[in-house]
Amino acid sequence: MKFLDLAKVYIRSGGGGAGCVSFRREKFIEFGGPDGGDGGNGGSVWVEAVDGLNTLIDYRYQQHFFAKSGQPGMGNQKTGKSGDDIVMKVPLGTEIIDEDEETVIADLTEPGQRVCLAKGGNGGWGNLQFKSATNRAPNRANPGQEGVERTIWLRLKLIADAGLVGLPNAGKSTFLAAVSNARPKVADYPFTTLVPNLGVVGIDGKEFVMADIPGLIEGASEGRGLGIQFLAHVERCKVLLHLVDGTSSTITKDYRTIVAELEAYSDILGDKPRILALNKCDALDKATISTRRRALEKASGGPVMVISGVAGMGLQDTLRALYAEIEAETPVVEAKPWQP
Repeated sequence: MKFLDLAKVYIRSGGGGAGCVSFRREKFIEFGGPDGGDGGNGGSVWVEAVDGLNTLIDYRYQQHFFAKSGQPGMGNQKTGKSGDDIVMKVPLGTEIIDEDEETVIADLTEPGQRVCLAKGGNGGWGNLQFKSATNRAPNRANPGQEGVERTIWLRLKLIADAGLVGLPNAGKSTFLAAVSNARPKVADYPFTTLVPNLGVVGIDGKEFVMADIPGLIEGASEGRGLGIQFLAHVERCKVLLHLVDGTSSTITKDYRTIVAELEAYSDILGDKPRILALNKCDALDKATISTRRRALEKASGGPVMVISGVAGMGLQDTLRALYAEIEAETPVVEAKPWQP
């Protein structure tokens, strides 16, 4: 299944049916009076978050969602049939954005969460509704209310607890494959990862979800490379794991490049907790590891983990550090005392 995280959709709710002007004309019934029924309500357009979806690919092949209009009222006090609603199914973590691509209408993060994007028009009143003591034979009815037409954007932000960031070929996909059952593509050339990957990581009997996004390059926050397209997927993460290629001869520059791009993209990513790890240390000797670790610690001003996704070096300690940050960022919900 192809991954798609942004889609433009055109929606329109149904219009209400017109009210009916009708009078009883039955044998042996004098002064039958008005009996025109109301028009049916138009169908609404809803969006609902569901489990089991992880892409918006369905909305590449269908961009128009038009609900049916209500039927007009009929004689004998018959109300017209209401139009059926349309429910658009989207993955968890989908944002509904207005046509200006800035205004967030809704953020669907829980299963079953629903939002009405376009309410159907009300049906018009039939002439029966206008009957009064002074107007025994009204000869008018209301037209139905028109539906709402609008254009919206669907933007998917994957829900994960931890996110992997780094330059291309920093070993992010290898790390994810080593600590979870995810099987991202791993190769010895840049931009192997073209779409975000999710994996469930287990440590000490506990689990959390980790996201791997395509590698970032200098200028990614301005649209260069693939990373800018997917940085939104780590906005929901509670902690970021920043991997630096230990075999690079410019590790401090590599580190500053990623930090600068995260901060330039948004303050949310810039302020997010980060754990720094020197990767691919199985290919280095102890002296080189020590030298490059000290250089990274000086550049970052914090501790640096020494790991290797291929050899499994330092993975457990890194996962424990990630889980500790996740727990620290998770709000504690106090249980309310039971009351009869």
